[in-house]
Amino acid sequence: MAEISYLWSNRAKFPVISGKFYRAWAKRLLCMPELVKRNLRRSALISRGASIHPTAEIGNVKIDGQKTNLSIGPNSFLGRVSISLLDEVVIGENVCINDGVEILTASHDVSDPNWKEVKAKIIIEDYVWIGTGAMILPGVTIGRGAVIGARAVVSKSINPGAVVVGNPAKVINRTRSSELNYNPCEFLAANRAWLVG
Repeated sequence: MAEISYLWSNRAKFPVISGKFYRAWAKRLLCMPELVKRNLRRSALISRGASIHPTAEIGNVKIDGQKTNLSIGPNSFLGRVSISLLDEVVIGENVCINDGVEILTASHDVSDPNWKEVKAKIIIEDYVWIGTGAMILPGVTIGRGAVIGARAVVSKSINPGAVVVGNPAKVINRTRSSELNYNPCEFLAANRAWLVG
C-alpha cells in the first residue's frame, strides 16, 4: 500500500455526523492489517537501499540480490513478483506488474565454454502492464505503455505501446492509446478506503 503517512494526509474527510464518515473508517480499519504488512515490506526494502516512491504499491514480492539495484516510481503496483537484482531494475510510473511475474537480470552465456554469467539492466517505462506469469529476461527495455501478455517470455526490448504475447514474445496487431492517464493503484480497496472513503 501507499505509505500510511501519504494516505493519512490525502484521506477523504467527511463530517463526523455523516454515514460516509463511519463507512470510510470501517473500511479503513478492515484494510489496516494488509496496509501494515505492505508498509513493512516497503520499509525493509528501503532500509536495504531500494528506491521506492511513497505512492508505489509493494505486494508479496520475492527480491534477491542487491536492493540498491531496485528503483520503483510513483503509482506503480507490484503483485506477487519475483525479481533477481544482479543488475539494475528500473520501474517507471503507473506500472502494473501482476502476480507470478519473474524479472531476471542475469543468465549464462551458452556459447562460453566456462558458462560465464551475463548480467544486464532491465528498464520498465511508464504505464507498462505486465500480465500474470510473464518472464522478463536480462537487458530488456519495455517501452512506455507496452503490454506484456500473460505467460509471455520477453527476451528482446519492446517498443512503446506494443502489445506482445507468447514464448518468445511477439508483437500482435494491436497498440494501446498514446494518451494514457490512469493510476493502477487507485483500484486497490485499501487505497480507495482512504482516498475516496
